[in-house]
Amino acid sequence: MTNNEPMMLTAEIPLINTTQDAPSRTSSGLAQRLQNMMIGIIIFLGGFVIFEPAPYELVLIITLVVWFALGLRIPRAIFPLLILFSIFSTGGIISSFQMVDHKSGFIYVAVSYFLALTSVFFAIIISSDEKRLPLIFKVYVASALVSTMLGLLGYFNISGFAMFTKFERAAGAFQDPNVFGPFLTAPILYLVYRLLNTNLKGVIPIAAMLGILALGLFLAFSRAAWGLTAFSLLMFYALLFINEQRARVRLKYIVLAVCGVAVLIFAFLALLQIDAVSNLFLQRAKVVQDYDGGTMGRFERHALGFKMALENPLGIGPLVFPKYFIEDTHNIYLKSLMAYGWIGFVCWLTMMFWTLIAGFKLLFRPRPWQVYHQIAYTIFVGHCFVGIVIDTDHWRHFYLMIGIIWACILLEKQWQAKKRAKVSHSQFRNARPPQI
Repeated sequence: MTNNEPMMLTAEIPLINTTQDAPSRTSSGLAQRLQNMMIGIIIFLGGFVIFEPAPYELVLIITLVVWFALGLRIPRAIFPLLILFSIFSTGGIISSFQMVDHKSGFIYVAVSYFLALTSVFFAIIISSDEKRLPLIFKVYVASALVSTMLGLLGYFNISGFAMFTKFERAAGAFQDPNVFGPFLTAPILYLVYRLLNTNLKGVIPIAAMLGILALGLFLAFSRAAWGLTAFSLLMFYALLFINEQRARVRLKYIVLAVCGVAVLIFAFLALLQIDAVSNLFLQRAKVVQDYDGGTMGRFERHALGFKMALENPLGIGPLVFPKYFIEDTHNIYLKSLMAYGWIGFVCWLTMMFWTLIAGFKLLFRPRPWQVYHQIAYTIFVGHCFVGIVIDTDHWRHFYLMIGIIWACILLEKQWQAKKRAKVSHSQFRNARPPQI
């Protein structure tokens, strides 16, 4: 095990039968490399959603078709997730019939269902080989760095990069800074973990990457992203501290946390010396903006929307809410009621609580995939809160986090099954022969 990567599980049964001939082993190894290459491409493209359908969707569709055609099986433990998202989308189809323009509603629901299915896909491919977790996070970091650099070039008015900013805010290769910012949370947490567990030689490059992503997060001026990252980072750091039994390492975590906060404060004060940054920060840093608490602001729209939901159990259809209240719901729970009906709302809440409850106990079990699960879980919890003020049903990285959590749930089941089989085998071998 290296200093900066969690230990990965060494399977007791080899993936490739060693009794096979060399060509079979070679072809199996080639297939594995091709699969991992496709996974890497998909994860990397997740950082580039300037238009829709994005390249991410197009490559994923091809990959899903090929993979299922070659016999990709859905494990029984993943079926609850698939069923919940299927019923959720069915609610959206029923809701679309309440619209005058059924077609636009069906298209919206189809996109939602496809994105939801990506969580099932990621859960399957990760649970079949947990060594894909470090690959996913490393490629995720690379994608986030490229997208962030584009956003920074646009923010600082470098010619030809203006399209990577929106409303004087860094947006990276995304349509909205409020999606770009939350997208950066997972790689930031991953790099924090790497920084805590690397040697002196690795500090500078990891710190540099972390600094770039942190700058992109700040210049996105997304309150949701700031809150999500702060919450997830604090929860993740607390989990690292709780699960660490060595006093020396705990002390290191405390010292590095203090140093990290000091560096952030210094960088923050330095950035505020730039007038454009300072002015926009003072404008965006308010907890409640005028468009939140004013007449027919966000919160009043929420109240009226929940009232409307009581009168429309089937929903009013996707994309209809803005026709009544100028803007979209900006609340995933209200969005579920409006666009997917009561059926969709119940399924969304069930998915959330099932994921939270099933994934919670894994946070404290020392497993090879524990750190990755902790990152995904803390970000998922953060999204449950962020969903109060923003719609998350089309956030690609959100479904990736769900897929990782469910993959770890399945990996734990496999771990326990192997453990029971090992104990049973040991008892069988140690059993005394019957006396005659």
